[in-house]
Amino acid sequence: MYDVRYSYLLEQFSDPAPILAEIGRLVATGDFTLGKPVAEFEKRFAELIGVRHAIGVGSGTDALKLPLKALGIGHGDEVITAANTFIATVGAIAETGAKPVLVDCDDSFCMNVDYVEAAITAKTKAIMPVQLTGEVTDMGKLMAIAQRHNIPVVEDACQGILSEFAGKRSGTHGIAAGFSLHPLKNLNVWGDAGVVVTNDDGMNEKLRLIRNHGMKNRDEIAILGCNSRLDSLQAVVGNWLIGQTSEITRRRIENAAYYDAGLAGLPGLRVPPRRPNVKHVYHLYMVFAERRDELYKYCLDNGIEAKIHYPIPLYQQEGLKHLGYAPGTFPVTDRHAKEVISFPVDQHLTRAQQDRVIETVRKFCHGR
Repeated sequence: MYDVRYSYLLEQFSDPAPILAEIGRLVATGDFTLGKPVAEFEKRFAELIGVRHAIGVGSGTDALKLPLKALGIGHGDEVITAANTFIATVGAIAETGAKPVLVDCDDSFCMNVDYVEAAITAKTKAIMPVQLTGEVTDMGKLMAIAQRHNIPVVEDACQGILSEFAGKRSGTHGIAAGFSLHPLKNLNVWGDAGVVVTNDDGMNEKLRLIRNHGMKNRDEIAILGCNSRLDSLQAVVGNWLIGQTSEITRRRIENAAYYDAGLAGLPGLRVPPRRPNVKHVYHLYMVFAERRDELYKYCLDNGIEAKIHYPIPLYQQEGLKHLGYAPGTFPVTDRHAKEVISFPVDQHLTRAQQDRVIETVRKFCHGR
């Protein structure tokens, strides 16, 4: 048992009675598939992000895959994305049959947009920036490149609910964006779920067909689709929590600022740059440590449940060797895999818990 735990789910859902009561009312209606709770959640999520349409789907991974399918992307195509992302990004691209083309990140943990243009080929059919950790890619520069080459952008905003670049919210830059409602996300439910957002009416119409077997109605199939519907039950949970999203975000930003101040200037530790034109929502709070593995063990031994995201660079994983990237291809991604450490930053943390984290890290850095 840790003095400072990483997962906050037991606290967030410590009183499930109101949600279970809503689920009981749902059960009494039998409205289990694309029911009223789903429509309500989609409306509220669209308003939260500031878009015309939100389409509930089965997972965050599907929320990335389905827009690519709606764009007609498949075998022989390429999609550019970040080298340091979670496997779901690359997996979603691969599921369409397209080839993921990776570019290195910078110390914002997001794709280094300066490398994107060199990765574009005649086969490039989309760019998928990843708003990793709740940070945001330089979307101004990226959209200019995409528009110059007439390439659609589908944002992986799975970790970026309410994040912003230059005052423009993640999910509103490209043709579509995918969000995750996985239990570890800032807005979460009781299992896998995701949402695609778009301002494009045609994309909205096609996504609603694709997620539901391509069915126009009970008897007519317009296109070949798949089964990726947001469950009504999960929508009930989402509707219970969505009104708290702005406050959750505020608390996480506040907690991150407290860490930044407490960890600043420590020998062997570096707080990432905080860009003034980015609203970072801290799905993860990560810093760079020269002796990361030693610090990680020290934290665990002293009651602090830290995490490492991610210790093996994605492009060096066994399952991605077929992409043909040699070790060292992405040096910043490699450095991050050796240096980053994550500390809990959730809305349920107390200042006393944060002080325990800060004091533990300080003792390590000062050799005490």
